[in-house]
Amino acid sequence: MIVAVIGGNYCSKEMAGIAYEVGKRIAERKHILICGGLGGVMEAACRGAKDGGGLTIGILPGKEKIEANPFVDIPIVTAMSHARNAIIVRTADVLIAVDGKYGTLSEIGLALAIDKKVVGINTWDIEGIISVRSVDEAMREIERI
Repeated sequence: MIVAVIGGNYCSKEMAGIAYEVGKRIAERKHILICGGLGGVMEAACRGAKDGGGLTIGILPGKEKIEANPFVDIPIVTAMSHARNAIIVRTADVLIAVDGKYGTLSEIGLALAIDKKVVGINTWDIEGIISVRSVDEAMREIERI
């Protein structure tokens, strides 16, 4: 299964810790992590996935592979800015939103529009998101697809 972890390029230490644990658990379950490939939630999730022995894919907004955080195994250069969110959403089997602002909201909206499951930890409170309070709950939810 390919699991997207979506969230902001900047985040608090608390949200980074949650994203790290999400990434690690994804890898431990032998799933592939896909994200936007930059910093913040994305970097923390990729670092967790690498520590868990997993594979990470970063769908980058710019024109250079060097933009990827150091924990991305497969950087995919798009030169599409936020439009890359559609690639992340279409590629993922399920999405986990950790925190995030408008870019994350756009990914959530795209996912819900095509009936993809979105699990949320401390993110937007909108209809369609399965809100959970812990990483354990998030993992249980993604395994239900």
